[in-house]
Amino acid sequence: MSSYWIESTKNIEKEYPKLKNDIETDVCIIGGGLTGISSAYELAKSGVKVVVLEKDQIGKKTTGNTTGKVTSQHGLFYDYLIQSEGEKFAKKYLEANEQAIKNIKSIIDTENIECDFEYQDAYVYTQKQEDIKKIKKEVQVLKELNYDCEFVNKTELPLEILGAIKFKNQAQFNVRKYLFGLANCIEKNGGKIFEDSKVYDLKKDSDKYLTYCDNVCVKSKYVIIASHYPIINSPGFYFLKMYQSMSYAIAIETSQEIFNGMYINSEIPTKSIRNIKDGDKRLLLIAGSDHKTGEKINLLNAYKDLEKVAKSIYPDCRVKYKWHTEDCITLDKIPYIGEFSKFMPNVYVATGYRKWGITTSNIASNIIKDKILNKGNKYEEIFKATRMEPVKNIKEVENMLKETSNSLVINKIKVPKDKISDVNKEDARIIEIDGRKVGVYKDKEGELYAVKPVCSHLGCELSFNNLAKTWDCPCHGSRFDYRGNSIYSPSIKNLENWKIEGE
Repeated sequence: MSSYWIESTKNIEKEYPKLKNDIETDVCIIGGGLTGISSAYELAKSGVKVVVLEKDQIGKKTTGNTTGKVTSQHGLFYDYLIQSEGEKFAKKYLEANEQAIKNIKSIIDTENIECDFEYQDAYVYTQKQEDIKKIKKEVQVLKELNYDCEFVNKTELPLEILGAIKFKNQAQFNVRKYLFGLANCIEKNGGKIFEDSKVYDLKKDSDKYLTYCDNVCVKSKYVIIASHYPIINSPGFYFLKMYQSMSYAIAIETSQEIFNGMYINSEIPTKSIRNIKDGDKRLLLIAGSDHKTGEKINLLNAYKDLEKVAKSIYPDCRVKYKWHTEDCITLDKIPYIGEFSKFMPNVYVATGYRKWGITTSNIASNIIKDKILNKGNKYEEIFKATRMEPVKNIKEVENMLKETSNSLVINKIKVPKDKISDVNKEDARIIEIDGRKVGVYKDKEGELYAVKPVCSHLGCELSFNNLAKTWDCPCHGSRFDYRGNSIYSPSIKNLENWKIEGE
């Protein structure tokens, strides 16, 4: 199954051409997700010539697998921001996200984009007594920031809760419908979008940049790296400042009326819940089961855990859609938006959204647009991508370092020899064949696929995700399908693979 957003928009998908010739433009944007497309929209509308390069199809990766919440409620986050960055910083972060909600609604109205946008109240709730204090503290700090929120002990959510913080006038929508609306506007304003155009290199050429796809390139004065995770290691070294996290989602149907509101619990594991407008009926979306990408854990119950939540709310429910996604998380939990590196002038980056990419993508597109147009932006300093402040959030440092050092191949001990027959169907193992480590996957027909289980990014040993059937990197979150094809950055190269004949 794929995500509801992808399935529900197949009838309005448009195929964009592959880049086949060298071209020149003002701005080259690497990545056709919501950040890249939003940036292209803002720039094209301002009269700037833009080219978007997407390695697959626009809006099919992180954007196409989101929850579609348009909100400034990013969990219990504002007390953390005040404690780590100060009140002024927290207030600006809140204002930036609230402004993004208004910007998105304005774009939808101006461009007449049909995307099921609707206002909903948002809640962070708890079912644990020990978290009540955290929620009340969050309410207190938000009131100190002059934000209109409230503590409640009842919601429409048909679960027993002990308390929640309520944000009014947040929103939800169909993110792919919105993205396609923006894409149409880009073309109307002279911008160009290319799909199946995988970027593998970026080079300086006098006062311009050359962005390479296969045997052709885009020449531009400005470059925006909006590829989820920066595909360039140096300078910038973003792989030292972020890790990646995976999460899973289901959409269910029920004969009962589905409640209003958007909900996320304060406990771990996190569960995010909202309804989806699906024609003249509603579906229920539940997301969660988060874990660090590449973590060596059994994931076969990830969807089942979400289904248990759904069944506790609607016992008659039926799962219609299942999907998973991956998000970048910075060490200080604040996105990186702005100049990629002081050594690469006119190259910009937007990454590390910590699972809140809808509003953040709008913030990023406006900050970067203003930078290119040489305008000031009052929010650019708090998201500064080249910031060098000491990392105060030790927990996030531990998350990034977890399994990283002992995942480097040079530190691995010798793996005992296994037989191919020991590999179960629809599963994989790292075995040793002729003194060489090989990742072997066996499909349900018994056909074997062998890859070199070493990440093509920086050489960490991969682990197999037995739910998504992918080879995942525990160091920086690159992911590959069982054939070895690169599907998530920062890797851009496929894995070495071999043919194995039978057992």
